[in-house]
Formats: sequence, C-alpha cells, structure tokens
Amino acid sequence: MSNRAKFSSLDIPPALLSNLDDLGYTEMTLVQAETLPHLIGGSDVLARAKTGSGKTAAFGLGLLIKLDATSFRTQALVLCPTRELADQVAKEIRRLARGVPNIKILTLCGGVPLRPQLASLQHSPHVIVGTPGRVLKHLSKETVELAGLQTLVLDEADRMLDMGFADELDAILEFVPKDRQTLLFSATFPKSIAAVSLRVQRSPVKVDVTADEQPAQIMQLWCSVTRDSRNRQLVRALRVWGGELNLVFCNTRADCVGVANYLVAQNIAAVALHGDLDQRERNEVLARFANRSAAVLIATDVAARGLDVKDLDAVFNYELPKQAETYVHRIGRTARAGKQGVAVSMVEPLEEWRWREIEELQPDAALEKCEIPNAERAENLLKPAMTTIEISGGRKNKLRAGDLLGALTADGGISGDSVGSIDLFDTYSYVAVRNAQSSQAFQQLANQPIKGRRYRARLRK
Repeated sequence: MSNRAKFSSLDIPPALLSNLDDLGYTEMTLVQAETLPHLIGGSDVLARAKTGSGKTAAFGLGLLIKLDATSFRTQALVLCPTRELADQVAKEIRRLARGVPNIKILTLCGGVPLRPQLASLQHSPHVIVGTPGRVLKHLSKETVELAGLQTLVLDEADRMLDMGFADELDAILEFVPKDRQTLLFSATFPKSIAAVSLRVQRSPVKVDVTADEQPAQIMQLWCSVTRDSRNRQLVRALRVWGGELNLVFCNTRADCVGVANYLVAQNIAAVALHGDLDQRERNEVLARFANRSAAVLIATDVAARGLDVKDLDAVFNYELPKQAETYVHRIGRTARAGKQGVAVSMVEPLEEWRWREIEELQPDAALEKCEIPNAERAENLLKPAMTTIEISGGRKNKLRAGDLLGALTADGGISGDSVGSIDLFDTYSYVAVRNAQSSQAFQQLANQPIKGRRYRARLRK
C-alpha cells in the first residue's frame, strides 16, 4: 500500500482534480508533494528535482489553480531553455487544463516564423510557454503584454544559464510585474542559480528532493572501438542491449545524420534530431520516436534537451561528451520511475582519459568494460510495430484527437486498439497505427471526410 500523498488532499478546484483522476494522477511524486502546498499558498519556490520527477505537473498545476479563465490576459509565463522542452511543457499543461474550458496556452519559440505567432497573439493567451530569445523579441515588439502576469516560471534554470540566456532573462524581468509569484526549477544548484534566485524571488521556499529520489538503476557499460569500427559496433550493441526505444548521442550534427543514414541502411528504423531541422521536421522526428514508429533517435546534446520520452530502454554514447557531467545527464534519460535501464558507450583508445573522468564522477557506480557479444537479442525490438501517418490539418482547423480516431474507425475502418498516439499541431497532425493496419488506415484518412472536410494523408518513413 502506498504512503504517498494524494492530490485530493490539497485545495485543488474540482475541475482540475477530476481531470487529474482521468489522467491517472492520484498520488503525488516527491517534488509535487513538497512544492504544491507552497505553490497553492502563493509563496515563491526554488526547487531542485531531476528530469522526469513530475516537476512540470507541479508548477503546471500551481499556475492553473490561480488562473482566471474568464480574464483574457496573460497570467503565467514559463521560460524554458529549448524549443523541445517548451513544447513538452506546453503539452503537459494543456493536458492538465483539459477540465477547464477556454484556457489558451501558446508556445513562443525561435526557429519558426513570427507571423503565425503574431496572429495567435491578437487575443492574449492565458499561459505563454517559450524560450527567452523569442519571448524577449515579442516583448520588445509589444506583441506580448505581461501587466497581468501572476506567475513566472524558470524551468531548467541551470540549463538556461549554461546556454547563455542570463542577459535575456534580465531583460524579460523588466517587463514583468514586481508583484508576482516566481518559481525556479533546476536539476542542479550552482552558485549562479542562487544569484538568480536572489534577484528574482522573494524569500523563496527551498525544496530539494534529489537526495530522497530512488537512485536510477542503470547498467553502465563501455566498449573499446576504433573510428572505422564505431558504426558496426553501434549496430551490434543496439541489437544486444537495445530495446523498443533507444537514444543515441553524437557530438555533432554531421555525425547525427551519418549515423542515422547508416542505421537505416542496416534496416533499423532510426531518425535524427539536430539543429539543422526546422520546427516541423523536429516535431515529426519527436512524434515518430515517441509514438514508437522509430526505434532509435540519434541526437546532439543541445537538440535532446527537453526530450521527455517515457520508458526509454537504453542510451548509447556514439561518442563520449567533452564534459563528464554531460554524460550523467545523457544516461539519466533511461531508468526512470524506478525502472531499469542500460547505458552503453563507444570509446576509442584516445578517449579513455575521458572515460576515467566519468568514472571519477561516479565513485559508487559500477562501470564495466565489455566486449560486444554476437547475440542479436533486440533484432525484432528494433523493428517498430507502428507506422506514422501525417494529416494536413491540425488545431487551427478545429481538429481534435477524437475526430481523427473517429475517421479511422468509421464505416468499417480499423479497430480503435490499432491506433496509437495522436499528436496535433497548428496545421498538421500525426497519428500512429499498427503496421498491419497502416494501408487501410491511410485509405481511411485519405478518403473519409473529417468534420465534413477531406485532408491529405501521407505515410511517414
């Protein structure tokens, strides 16, 4: 029997509480139990918690509880270091807000044209989630108004400072009201975070749940390779230790593309995530990986920031990162929520000094050198069971996930249990279906009107 506190023990509006129950959120995680009472009480909070600890739901609920849906002004601003994290945070807040009608949540990030954002800002959103550079640009153009702001959230504040956003944060603070609640969430507490807290917060409640969180159960292995053998060894390692969802880290964009092309040539469903992709391409890559249409995601460290994919089976370091701390961040994406994970690193002889630094950073961890066996346990796991179909309509067409599900299952279509994740964006959507039903699903979406209109459908591979 669990002893964790329940959301129902807090003063949460019935509509939000009912939606939490529908989402399966009944018991609070450590960071939620430690922060939500203070968030509801209106205190500033400085919280340290690992990625995947439930921090987004904590501050998301905190800002939604005090939101007035009848007042069409921006009441909450969440700043994130990357587009990927901003998208994940906005998606989670939308899920949490489902029980309250007419709440508008807008994402403002770079890498996409300003014009569509300007159109969306004609009516102020209740919540803005964005990156510092793009939010500041809108503030400077007076296309965002923050006079009614109640809650300011800095998510992954340590990463924002690492990425050089200190000046943008200072500039944004000039536009926000002095009388506000300010929440800082960070995975680490360097001195720079303390300095930011001192400038932007008022007597914050300090919460650190990292010491109480269950240590990740990660089997850490490293294999000696050469530059010429690295690709072949990676394929062998994936087939031995990989699972249904695998993340491969490269240090450069060029290596991401090269490794992805090599894996695809080996009949492994792989996609690459790097800085040269535009926003639509990034959304497609992340959707295909999260909905299990691709078994392997190859990414740079910057591109993977904010990536939140549940049940990630294994992390592979195609190359060791330049900093030992980055390695710890990389492998921490597996073995979440008490599950076990695997981290495998490809190490050239000239890189072994870096591996020694990684070992020194984790004195209590067992890091094992090994040869890659010939067994191919994950051969079938690397062949996804799902296929992604793109539809040429999205939220701006008033489409909902239920509309797409209805079109797929209508008039002798496919069964509902053959449909996986449905991801809606402004002007397009992605739906995952089981491979065996992909042709029939494609025909359904291409020929079946959705809310009285036909949309183009494309298989994405």
